[in-house]
Amino acid sequence: QVRLVESGGGLVQAGGSLRLSCAASGTIFSINAMAWYRQAPGKRRELVARIASGGSTNYVDSVKGRFTISRDNAKNTVYLQMNSLKPEDTAVYYCNRDTILPPYDWGQGTQVTVSS
Repeated sequence: QVRLVESGGGLVQAGGSLRLSCAASGTIFSINAMAWYRQAPGKRRELVARIASGGSTNYVDSVKGRFTISRDNAKNTVYLQMNSLKPEDTAVYYCNRDTILPPYDWGQGTQVTVSS
């Protein structure tokens, strides 16, 4: 059974930075495209950043130039470096695969709160 554990969230002032981590177990991590998603209160979950198995990346326009997704296949971990944070980045952040296959069971996520 695949398990995803997100960590690294917290409370930060606008303009600050956080680095999120997502550790995956029970899967052949390296073959999957992985992504970070976020869900703000009252809103749908949205894909924020994606990294293919080969390392190419994509970002939603609202985070381009501020967020960087990376992966360490040896550690079965995907990261999200978030800089120049804005209050609108406040959300629970999740990771999961981003393929034609259904997502894995969602983890608990990690809360990011950006104060103005």
